[in-house]
Amino acid sequence: MFKKLCVIGVGLIGGSIARAARKANPTIQIIGFGRAEDGVNLALAKASGVLDDYTLDIASAVVAADAVVIATPVGAYCSVLQALKPHWSQQVYYTDAGSTKGSVVEACLAVFGYVPENFIPAHPIAGAEASGVAAARADLFEQKCVILTPMSNAEAGALLNVQQFWEALGATVTVMSTEQHDAILAATSHLPHILAFALVNLLGRKDEQDEIFKYAAGGFKDFTRIASSDPTMWLDICMANKQQLIPLLDQLKTELNNIQQFLVSGDNQQLFETFQYAKNARQRFLNQFENL
Repeated sequence: MFKKLCVIGVGLIGGSIARAARKANPTIQIIGFGRAEDGVNLALAKASGVLDDYTLDIASAVVAADAVVIATPVGAYCSVLQALKPHWSQQVYYTDAGSTKGSVVEACLAVFGYVPENFIPAHPIAGAEASGVAAARADLFEQKCVILTPMSNAEAGALLNVQQFWEALGATVTVMSTEQHDAILAATSHLPHILAFALVNLLGRKDEQDEIFKYAAGGFKDFTRIASSDPTMWLDICMANKQQLIPLLDQLKTELNNIQQFLVSGDNQQLFETFQYAKNARQRFLNQFENL
């Protein structure tokens, strides 16, 4: 575990990284960095013990740090990396928590012209619909997967140290390519969020006329839970990974059109087989998950 950690972006994920790092190493020093408009949130993070201190000056934030974690929305990466560039050190390990990795590589290329050898992109597959440092938890990453997407030029020592850091937070680490990560997460995370947002938008407009939310059952609450996620963060994620999402949305339209046609034609058998296949596919997922 590192001796001094700088967390850039102290919200749910950044705050949870800080809490988990302190749980793993009570003597670690943790400094937070944010923008002027983040002052209240950073003050709360310090007052609640998430941070030892915070600063609005990037040079002060990274002084003597062993590691830097970027936990801002992915849309902010270019500006964050640009601020870090004059203070970048080969003796420091860098990682992040962004939900898309191709956009992270693009940001590095825009700022540095390459991905620095001591920067190991990462994505913790963990979160909650709540946002902000007040929702941060020390156990958020325990028994959760963290995907690392190192570039071919990554230093072996950097990869090892970043992997051990995430494992110390309780996570199981997997390594894959940037392209594979973005394709998988588009299907399993980004598309479901779009579906939840779209459904609640549809029903929200109906609720304004018919008060249908009054009669919504538990299934509605379960299915739409992720529509409570931070809109700014998900705007950045969806725009950053739109090349993967657009074909999936086309495929989803086809699935919905098929179901609509089964209903129009009264094709009970095709509709049943569609539902049965989905039920079986979800059970396969549950069986795999339970065996992890």
